[in-house]
Amino acid sequence: MIDFNYETDFNLENEETLAKWLSSVIASENKKEGEINYIFCDDDYLHKINLEHLDHDTLTDIISFDYSIGNEINGDVFISIERVKDNAVDFDVLFDEELKRVLVHGILHYCGYKDKTDNDALIMRNKEDEKLAMFHVEQ
Repeated sequence: MIDFNYETDFNLENEETLAKWLSSVIASENKKEGEINYIFCDDDYLHKINLEHLDHDTLTDIISFDYSIGNEINGDVFISIERVKDNAVDFDVLFDEELKRVLVHGILHYCGYKDKTDNDALIMRNKEDEKLAMFHVEQ
């Protein structure tokens, strides 16, 4: 089950559509959907989590905590809406596109994809593009 939670005044307009797409992404990676919680927040909220849990004193757009068991995907995905908005401007893309990229990025981490090395980041970006294309085909 995919659940969306809000710790800021932001609200998704299309929760059902996004949840259906994310479920199809999980299935496309031959994984089983468990409990996945998205928590939308602001920079301060996510910065505090970054400091307390990862000992990183930086702003970030996403932090995911993976509780997957075997082939079943479970986790909490924290997303700073402020970072997503800024990144959309920086990357010259629409906010909705950047948000979808971040949403699927968390799922891909749970599927085993990494992004710490240049090569891993390239693989992750290609997978993001592949999964974003799935959203557009399904609509």
